Formats: sequence, structure tokens, C-alpha cells
Amino acid sequence: MSRTAVIRGIGAWVPPRIVTNDELARELDTSDEWIRSRTGISQRHIADPDMATSDLAVEAGGRALKSASTASVDFVIVATSTPDRPCPATAPSVASRLGLGTAAAFDVGAVCTGFLYSLAAGAGLIAAGTAESVLVLGADTFSTILDPVDRSTRAVFGDGAGGVVLAAGAPDEPGALGRFDLASDGEGSDLITVPSGGSRDPVRTGPGRAAEAADPYFRMEGRTVFRNAVERMAASALRVAGARGWDVGAVDLLVAHQANLRIMNAVADRMRLPRERCAVNVDRVGNTAAASIPLALVDAMDDGTLRPGHRVVLTAFGGGLTWGSCALRWPDLVAG
Repeated sequence: MSRTAVIRGIGAWVPPRIVTNDELARELDTSDEWIRSRTGISQRHIADPDMATSDLAVEAGGRALKSASTASVDFVIVATSTPDRPCPATAPSVASRLGLGTAAAFDVGAVCTGFLYSLAAGAGLIAAGTAESVLVLGADTFSTILDPVDRSTRAVFGDGAGGVVLAAGAPDEPGALGRFDLASDGEGSDLITVPSGGSRDPVRTGPGRAAEAADPYFRMEGRTVFRNAVERMAASALRVAGARGWDVGAVDLLVAHQANLRIMNAVADRMRLPRERCAVNVDRVGNTAAASIPLALVDAMDDGTLRPGHRVVLTAFGGGLTWGSCALRWPDLVAG
């Protein structure tokens, strides 16, 4: 029987500081009603100034390892668009701080699709026999790259981390990852971007002034992104469900990237899936980028929305442009 990656553990963490819509309204030209009506978000968790992405990843990773009842893995993959530093990758530091010794470790940069891309990478390592177990994490501190006066992004994004432990198993086991559907379209690379600070537009220096980037903040073309996100996620989710032999009525729970509530509702409607079969925690944590799917999974487990045996479809859309989906039967887990 072929080797397949199976989810053996799961964990998530958000920083304790909560920023409500009313707090944002005291700083920006916005209101609780404006934010809720456009995004469905009422609050988000924000990392303290001395807290880095690796700090969140270590907290979530420790919980995932505990859930899997293991203290070792062969690989650590961290999906993030907000690494601790441009160089080196964040994953080796996370592996070291988790006591994982010399485990191989690398980052994946696919923005909000990063967790699914990383799941696919981890599943491939296991299927090839290169690894027996992989810790896959999504972690982002988007608050560190948001324009302080841009209400359209500050209202949406929060910070968080989540992840799973994958291990070799059988294709018919609960938790076995089905076929992935992954894609990209670089023609839309400017729709979701941090324009400056990379090699295309590097940090500049000049006589008598500190190093600076022309535009170091996250930018997004909201309307165009909305349309693409709905079209891409719905089509991709239907493909992986079909590959499993499931019609829409057989899907117990859709766990979509928690971009905003209007996008998730539109995806469900396009799939002809009842909205109540969609996991939702964006109202409490905001858009946590690469962390959003594992965070939503843990919250759905905690509130009973997600139960062992459920047919689950994961789908995401992010910068690149990138998108993807995966389907599985949910295993019997206790979140760490």
C-alpha cells in the first residue's frame, strides 16, 4: 500500500492582546459598523512589539507536537510572509527552539495559501520516503507590515499561528491527505504585495539618512482580489471534492482561508454549499494569513463544528497570486 501523509496532531496560538473595532475607530476614520458590514470582523489579536513570527510559531508548534504525542519530527516547514528576518529562514530557529535538534527546516512564501502549499510539500516528503514525520506551520504577524493609516488593511488583518504534525500512514486512514489542487498566476503579482524591500525595489540609503524602503507596507487591490478569491477557491474546492468522489452535499465542512466573511459566503454560494457548513472564526481573529486554516480548524474542533469522520475541504487564496485546496476525512484528535 502506498505511503500517505496523515494528520496526527494539531495546535494553534494567537497573541493575548485583542484589538477591537472600537479601538481602531479611535485611531482611524472608521467605525465598528463599517468594519463589520464589509468584513464580518469584530476583533483581532495583535502581537506585542517585542514578539516575532517565530514566537507565535513556537507556541503553535509546541501544541501540535503535544497533540501528536511526539517530541521529534524529521522536517519543519513554516509558511509565512512575515519572517523574523529577510535572511535566514524562520523555520530553523523554530525547530531549534522546539528542541527538534537538526531537523531539516525551511520556509514557504505563498502568502495566504502558504499553509496549503506547505501541507503539500510535507505530504510529498512523506510520500517519497524522505521523511517519516513533518511539522507544518502557518505563522504571520501582518500587523508589522500594515500601513498605520490604511483602514482597509488594518481592519482586516490579525496575527496568529497554527499547524499540524504529519506522519506516514495509509490512504484509507482518517486524516490522510487527499490529492492537492495547487495553482498560481504571476500576472496578478501586484494585486497583493509589499512593493519595496526586496531585490526589485531594495532598501535605499543616502548621505546623512537612515536606510528606508519606498513603500514598505502591505498593499491590496480589494475588489479585484475579492473576485479572484471567490472564483479560484470555489473551483479548486470542487475539484478536490470531486477527486474524492464527493458531491457538494457530502461535504460536512468547508474550511476556507478566513479572508473576510463576505468572501467565504460567496465561495459557499458559488459551490451551492449551505453557509452553515463553513467554518468561521474570522469575526474573532481577523485574517491571519498563512495561519488562518489551522486556526479555523482548531476553533471548529473546540466548538464542535468539526468532528471525527467529517468530510472536510480546505481551500485558500493568496498573493502571488496563489490558490489551492485539499480534502480529507477528519481524524480523532485533541488539539494541543
